[in-house]
Amino acid sequence: MRFLCTSIVLAAGLFATAGTAAAEGCGNVSIAEMKWASAGIAANFDKIILEAGYGCTVTIVPGDTMPTFVSMDQQGTPDIASEFWVNAVRTELDNAIKANRLVQAAEILSEGAVEGWWIPKFIADANPDIRSVQDALKRPDLFPAPDNPQQGGIYNCPTGWNCQISTANLFRALAADKDGFTLIDTGSPQGLDDSIAAAFQKKVGWLGYYWAPTAILGKYDMTRLSFGVSHDKAEWDRCTAVPGCARPQVNSYPLSRAFTITTKAFADRAGPAADYLKKRSWDNSTINDVLAWQDEHHESTREAALYFLRNYSDLWTQWVPADVAAKVKGTL
Repeated sequence: MRFLCTSIVLAAGLFATAGTAAAEGCGNVSIAEMKWASAGIAANFDKIILEAGYGCTVTIVPGDTMPTFVSMDQQGTPDIASEFWVNAVRTELDNAIKANRLVQAAEILSEGAVEGWWIPKFIADANPDIRSVQDALKRPDLFPAPDNPQQGGIYNCPTGWNCQISTANLFRALAADKDGFTLIDTGSPQGLDDSIAAAFQKKVGWLGYYWAPTAILGKYDMTRLSFGVSHDKAEWDRCTAVPGCARPQVNSYPLSRAFTITTKAFADRAGPAADYLKKRSWDNSTINDVLAWQDEHHESTREAALYFLRNYSDLWTQWVPADVAAKVKGTL
C-alpha cells in the first residue's frame, strides 16, 4: 500500500449519492473501499459480517483518504471507513469527533503500519548478533550488491515515493558508504519486490527498505532491524524526510496508525453492529498472509475477505456474539 505517497484530492461531494437511509435497526449502510488491498479486504469482510450477522443492507463505494474524510465529515456519507489512516488528518478528525460528526472505532491494524530496514529471517537466524541496522553495516559481505558483490547493498524505496528521500538520508546519517555499502535504486515497487524474491531464491542476504502489512512479507519471512533510537518527529520533519537535508541524523521510521471511523449518525442508530466495529482488529502477520494468498491467486478483495473468514475463524469470532458468528458461518 502506498500510504506514504497517496495523492490528496479534496472532493467533498464524491460520496453524495451513497446515502445512508436511517432504516430500522442497522438499515442501509455504505462502506468506503480504499484503494489499497488491506483496506479493500477489510471493507469486504465488514460487508459480509454486517449483512449476514446483523441484517444490514451494505453498499461498497470507492474511497481514498482525503475525499472520504471530507465527505464523511461534511456530507455524513459514507457511513464507515473500515481502514482509515489517521496521521494525515489527526487534528481535523479530532475536531470532527469533538463536534459529534464522526466516531473513532477500533484500531483495525493492531500493530499499525511499520516501516524500516529488513533482512531475511534466515540471515537473522544464522547471525544472532545482527539485531540493528548498525550491526548489519558491520557485515557488508552478508548483503552483496547485485552488480558488485565486493560491496554491500542497501535497497532503496521505489522512485518517486517519499520513503526514497528518508531512506537516502538515513543512508547518509549512518555513513553506510564508509562501511562498504552502496544505495541501490530499485526503480519501482515491482523492482523492490523482485529483489527480495531473488534473494530468497538464491539464499543470499538482502538489506533494505520495506513496510508492513504487505503481500511480500506474507510470502517471505523477514526481520525488521532496529535503528537504536526512537522516532523523533521533529527531526523527521526538519531533516529525515526533507530532500537533500545537509546533516541528517539517525532516526526511526514513524508508526502509521489506522482506525475504523464512522459517522455519528450511523453509530447512534446501528446498535450491536456499531459494537462490532469497536472490537475488530487484526495483526500484520494475518494481513500479510491474506494479502499473499490474494496476490498468488490473483483474486479480488471480496474473495480475499472470504478466504480470511474461512481460515481465521478463531480470530474474527472473537469480534461478534456466538449467534452472529453462526449466521456468518452459515453463509460461507
